[in-house]
Amino acid sequence: MMRAGLLGLRLLPADFWRLTPAELRLMLGQSAAQTPMGRAGLDALMNAYPDQTGDDDE
Repeated sequence: MMRAGLLGLRLLPADFWRLTPAELRLMLGQSAAQTPMGRAGLDALMNAYPDQTGDDDE
């Protein structure tokens, strides 16, 4: 993001650091809205990173 702001948008460092993430996304032409994770995404995360169970002290 910093490279895009400083090199792509040619912002001064002070101007870059004053921007909010939403403002920077808008300047870069990215949509500020993201769709929330659905059930399929949650299931994929749960399969990739299952809860630890067993005799381990967590």
